[in-house]
Amino acid sequence: MTRLKKMMLAGAAAVLALIPAVAPASAQEALRLRPVEDEVIYFVLPDRFENGSTENDEGGLTGDRLTTGFDPTHKGFYHGGDLQGLIQRLDYIQSLGATAIWLGPIYRNRPVQGPPGQESAGYHGYWITDFLDVDPHFGTQEDLRAFVDAAHARGMRVYLDIITNHTADVITYPECPSGCNYRSVADYPYSRSVDGEPINDGFLGDQVRTAENFARLTDPSWAYTPTIPAGMEDVKNPAWLNDPIYYHNRGNSAWWGESTTYGDFAGLDDLMTENPRVVDGFIDIFGWWIDEFGIDGFRIDTAKHVNPEFWQAFVPAMQARAAARGIPNFYVFGEVYDLEAAGLARQTRIAGLPYVLDFAFQETTADVIARGEATERLARLFDMDVLYEGGAEQAMRMPTFLGNHDMGRFARFVREGRPEASEDEVLNRVILAHALMMFARGVPVIYYGDEQGFVGDGNDQDAREDMFPSRVASYNDNRLVGSDATTAEANFGTEGPLFEALAAMARIRAADARLRSGRMIVRDYVQGPGVFAFSRVDEDGGETLVVLNTSSEALRRNVRVNESSLAWTSVHGQCPAQASAPGSVAVELAPLSYVVCATPVGG
Repeated sequence: MTRLKKMMLAGAAAVLALIPAVAPASAQEALRLRPVEDEVIYFVLPDRFENGSTENDEGGLTGDRLTTGFDPTHKGFYHGGDLQGLIQRLDYIQSLGATAIWLGPIYRNRPVQGPPGQESAGYHGYWITDFLDVDPHFGTQEDLRAFVDAAHARGMRVYLDIITNHTADVITYPECPSGCNYRSVADYPYSRSVDGEPINDGFLGDQVRTAENFARLTDPSWAYTPTIPAGMEDVKNPAWLNDPIYYHNRGNSAWWGESTTYGDFAGLDDLMTENPRVVDGFIDIFGWWIDEFGIDGFRIDTAKHVNPEFWQAFVPAMQARAAARGIPNFYVFGEVYDLEAAGLARQTRIAGLPYVLDFAFQETTADVIARGEATERLARLFDMDVLYEGGAEQAMRMPTFLGNHDMGRFARFVREGRPEASEDEVLNRVILAHALMMFARGVPVIYYGDEQGFVGDGNDQDAREDMFPSRVASYNDNRLVGSDATTAEANFGTEGPLFEALAAMARIRAADARLRSGRMIVRDYVQGPGVFAFSRVDEDGGETLVVLNTSSEALRRNVRVNESSLAWTSVHGQCPAQASAPGSVAVELAPLSYVVCATPVGG
């Protein structure tokens, strides 16, 4: 056992001794009652995790990779990971300390799409044709049910990644076969009446959107002429999704203005989510997944590209459906790609999304810890928690993350932000960032492979490495953080420094309710690299103090705490046994390290 692991285990044992025993309960009952803020989420792309059965590698299709989508040597095609593989590796995921699994989309996808020479596969799950079935590359509905049941038996929740903004790219426009620029509502009204007058009224945001109004739309060629290629007329399920009248048909989004909600997302067929038929249709679709499989929550893809009124109807319907299924703490969080807290908060207030992925946390943490900017930025970030609907209390349940399948991995941000850094420094910065994510307010999300030191070469396909032995050359030539291994071999070990550090953090978090649900108070920061300190305080005044040193120099600091916080225990690192004065604790930290100190329960 490594010295690091021994220290982590000792710290976890110390804090466990401070927490009163909880009466035992069945795994199922504990799962049902557990609050959202108690979770540690593990986000995984099924295709890149573990290949449990080679029989479904080609998804039941025959032919070359342009037909089956399977090519384990190419980063843009299916590699063979599946639901059976996930079941086989639940021990591994749970040993990391994860209590919930966010599963990348598992719905049936268009196997391959893209112009000649630029084809890639739907291995990621975001090019859906059948919203009511499991993609055969991943297995069957029975496999999904077995996975959910196996996770639930362990007391682990399962969150499905869902998409309502778009389908696979099926609709084409003859006017511009290589891609169309966006055409606005002002220039190209939704439809025209028989006498040639535009009939935009009833379809725009300042009008009442009713089924009767939308029934007036009979020709979807208001901006372009939507055409479905021969042989694909019935490829989508449910069947109503095959009708172009339910799509915007305005060309590719320009990523600003009205095109953010009305434009095609990089060519994908953009659904007219203002239409009540589309709203009802998706309530039926994703309500079915709750009813059928007992799913515990949804991560919503491209949420900001959907009109707010859709979410105002959809989210309460999903929560009600889950409650009827006996799932009271159904967790809904949207992907809103906005690096500012104000923009994220707007979606909780206007659209009614309960939670959104905390991109502001990710960006600020990367700036402060990976790139060495002032810790003051973290203080300003947490000051913005009051902006969210429900304020700081609601922000405690926001999912926080360091990197993902779209933007890339945190370790790469460190290497790019600190090109002169030694490998030890890179490792320490990655650990430090995870400590902030694990102990600050929010629900931490670990991106699969980060615990093994995966780095990636960039974003998107370059950050979607295989956990099982990879055959992708551009993955296998990467230097992993804290390891001599490569992605050419299986990476499910539990003895590496990152895995051990994250697992120990998860144990500390699980043992201390303050680190999960305690009010967060920023205690100290500087206008440069250095100290960032915060407390998590319970209702009885009990306090857990976390102090980070983001600089390359050792520091000693007097940190303000509650005046009643006099006796302290070291949970991680070295903490003083007593306050140096009421309301003040002296801490010493090595470069790029952190300490966790706790007062006894009730004081």
